[in-house]
Amino acid sequence: MSRGLDSAVHLVQLLISQVVRSGGTAIDATAGRGHDTLFLAGLVGSAGRVFAFDTQADALQSTGRLLEEAGLADRVTLIEDSHEEMKKHVTGPADAVIFNLGYLPGGDHLYVTKPDPTVSALHTALDLLRPGGRIGMVIYTGHPGGAEECEAVERAASSLDGALFSVIKIVVLNRSAGAPVIIVIEKAGV
Repeated sequence: MSRGLDSAVHLVQLLISQVVRSGGTAIDATAGRGHDTLFLAGLVGSAGRVFAFDTQADALQSTGRLLEEAGLADRVTLIEDSHEEMKKHVTGPADAVIFNLGYLPGGDHLYVTKPDPTVSALHTALDLLRPGGRIGMVIYTGHPGGAEECEAVERAASSLDGALFSVIKIVVLNRSAGAPVIIVIEKAGV
């Protein structure tokens, strides 16, 4: 896996690592194959908790295996539910929330994240976030519906109150128009 500036996942993890506390709570809103879940489990430490969401059982099974192999499964709760339903499972506050939007790598491309549920989940994540916490989003735009989802997230993020949230967008300028877009949101306060 690339760890440089051309890796959207790496950049989000770098920015998220600055705010996740040992003993804290973190959320992987889209567990996928478990790489962000594993990353967050390492950050929260043995006293912390990670909640990982996915609607596909295959994704959660992959994530569970990865966590077992790393010896970190005991600090993660795997939840087969939409990221829209975070508040049903997490009371907060969360240090960080990571979204990797698109489809499950190696999975059925008919199952993709969609604009309306993603924007709803983003607002839920904002409510759960502690002051000083961050949301990191990697938005894949190269698949059908990806650009529309990115536009919806950008509209929602850009409309946030600037006194309460700082929002940045990162794009790799010398890549294709279908390259991932990064959005990071930080809640004001410490």
